[in-house]
Amino acid sequence: MPTNRSAHHAPWRLIAWLVFMLLLTALNYAGQHAGDDPPDDLAYRYSTAILAVVQYGIFLAIVALIAWGTPTRETFALRRPSSWTRALGLLGAVLAVIWLTSLVYAGVLSLFTDTNPSDEQNLVPDGWDSSRAGAFVAFFVAVTFLGPIVEELMFRGLGYGLFEPYGRWTAILVTSLVFGLYHGLLVALPVLVVVGLGLAWLRARTSSIYPPMILHIVFNGVALIASVAFL
Repeated sequence: MPTNRSAHHAPWRLIAWLVFMLLLTALNYAGQHAGDDPPDDLAYRYSTAILAVVQYGIFLAIVALIAWGTPTRETFALRRPSSWTRALGLLGAVLAVIWLTSLVYAGVLSLFTDTNPSDEQNLVPDGWDSSRAGAFVAFFVAVTFLGPIVEELMFRGLGYGLFEPYGRWTAILVTSLVFGLYHGLLVALPVLVVVGLGLAWLRARTSSIYPPMILHIVFNGVALIASVAFL
């Protein structure tokens, strides 16, 4: 691919990314609030994992199309951090802040409602079903690895790179807000925005997409494992 920086920062790319995110956000909100309760066993269906793979494949193709003609490594920050020791230390600190924020928010919310933010998306299973372990493993791989990798390329990769010329904090704040809205959730929106802020800040401090990817994978993986281990 050519490495023309003016092509990288062409306004149409930013507009295309925003339109794509707006479309995904609208579809996710429509799906979440359509009125029909999804099945309780989505995590134990192979079809859920297959649909996720197809969906993320389409997302990745569209992101690649928007980024076409730009330097791939620069656009998506596909480079190692200058210090993995420092990056992992920052990652641990951000993860702790995110978990603490989530616990505090859930605690405050429980004082006024009976709503649990983790239940809003209706993907977390109610417990472990060993007879359907294969389907759960497929779902786990899709949600814990494929999803975070593609979403990081979408938000902390292309999205952050397109907004960075307007200022680091502009890139952090805009991509974090869009990341939160993209999930189509209302109750969990504050937590998702905080997660987005942590991931974008980590991307800014390390100049690499890899630490946010690792953090996102750990966050999703721990949440999913906890859902079947403690419920």
